[in-house]
Amino acid sequence: MLPEHAKIMALLQEAGEIVGRKKLQKIVYIGKKMKLPFQEKYTYHIYGPYSEELTLRMEELCSLGFVKEVKEQKAGYAQYCYHLTENGARFLDQFPLSWPAEYARPLVTALNERSAKFLELVSTMLYFEELPKEEVKEKVFTLKKSQNFTETDLEEAWDFIDSLRMIPFPVK
Repeated sequence: MLPEHAKIMALLQEAGEIVGRKKLQKIVYIGKKMKLPFQEKYTYHIYGPYSEELTLRMEELCSLGFVKEVKEQKAGYAQYCYHLTENGARFLDQFPLSWPAEYARPLVTALNERSAKFLELVSTMLYFEELPKEEVKEKVFTLKKSQNFTETDLEEAWDFIDSLRMIPFPVK
């Protein structure tokens, strides 16, 4: 078991349950942007930042029985729910992991309370955050045209990003 797998397990322990593959991808990406110690590489994909590494790690964690993936049929699509199993929790208790739980808990909670669509917007904005805000807006309106995001949505997302950055990160 590698430390990167254990970090994903720690995130799931903090979240309790994450509903949706897209939402999981966005929570890890945004968490990484907010200084959680994730190492997954991300590229821009249809739904915003996406990590093949995270997808593979999740498959491995499910195969090992440390994470449970439950497939639910919804109206015309499948939705996946993830949570840490008892075996996963026991393993995590024994694994020496440097994980900023006091910081991660409120961050992960705030992210998990939001919809996958909103996290898609936030993660897309963070992906292009090195650009001026006006260019980020243009990128969102171009790349996410089908989502029909509004100026108000972007303002809400910027405020949310600012609120995440206000969560105190522990200094060593």
